[in-house]
Amino acid sequence: MEYQPKAWTEAQGPCLRNFDEQGDLDSVNGALALRPQIEKIVEEIWEEGFDRIFFMGIGGTYASAMQVEVYMRGRSALDVYAENAAEYLTTGNKRLTPRSVVVYSSVSGNTKEMVEMVEKVKSLGARVVAFIDTPGSALTEEGMWDHLVLYPKNEQLKFYMLAHALMAKNGEFPAYQQYNQEMEASLAQGLVDIEKSADAWAWEYARDKAASLQARPDLPHYFIGSGNQWGAAYSYAMCYWEEQMWVRTKSITCAEFFHGTMEIITADTPVTLFMGEDEQRPLAERVARFLPKVCGRYTIIDTKELPMPGISPEFRGSISHLMMHAVNNRVDAYMELFLRHPLSIRRYYRQFDY
Repeated sequence: MEYQPKAWTEAQGPCLRNFDEQGDLDSVNGALALRPQIEKIVEEIWEEGFDRIFFMGIGGTYASAMQVEVYMRGRSALDVYAENAAEYLTTGNKRLTPRSVVVYSSVSGNTKEMVEMVEKVKSLGARVVAFIDTPGSALTEEGMWDHLVLYPKNEQLKFYMLAHALMAKNGEFPAYQQYNQEMEASLAQGLVDIEKSADAWAWEYARDKAASLQARPDLPHYFIGSGNQWGAAYSYAMCYWEEQMWVRTKSITCAEFFHGTMEIITADTPVTLFMGEDEQRPLAERVARFLPKVCGRYTIIDTKELPMPGISPEFRGSISHLMMHAVNNRVDAYMELFLRHPLSIRRYYRQFDY
């Protein structure tokens, strides 16, 4: 009997595809257990003294740098910057001095721009705090760091843990102990539960997006966000939909949306708005009020609708980007299914010299 393959529209329903509950719990709890090591690093930085903190990255790690910078900007008097590594290599930054501290993260530990950036700031005399996923990589070699944290994944969480320790040391986070107690007791399970509760919705969302892409592959998808959701939208559009799924996208901040992008949104433009719970939520609410007036294909993902038991309301804004990531993990699993495109495949990235 000749085999008749099923069309993607006949795919199985939601099934928690590519979901490892225990692995996810262990991963987040393992990252949270790094707190004593991170606090020790902050103590040493504080004793030595510093003028500025630079969170540096490229691609997704730059998005994480933007998230932690905007988070600290409204909460801390510490001089903190987000810097793109490739731009620093070409332009430099006179504000980065031998008394500065550079913080970065790398998954592979050998990204070209990051290796060159570290060499440049080390030659200047700045101190380097490295969060590296991969042992035995170029960036873990002696002389490439002053403080090294080896632990996979959870990049944004590790950055925020460092930020919180810095703010606590500067007398700007009186609830530091309560915050950490709640996170260590509830965050990992809360994120896992969000993935499980979002699974059926993510299946429908991914099925709709795949059908739309099949009909109009030329039409870009717009992702909008503000606050720490801007880094989430920027990274998700670029590193996931463009790099991993090969889907045309554009990302825009909620604040800038009304100064150009709004004019090309029509009834059939695919749009997804990320809404978080930090200080910039009102900017996202403005976009949410506008979209129904002109667009018939918008989606709003609002972390305020997601449960996170055990976490005080005043702390939810600091993890709303992690909650959004949990939802998007489910979307990714089903986009991969409906697009029939393994997310590990790249056309060009790291495939040859460029």
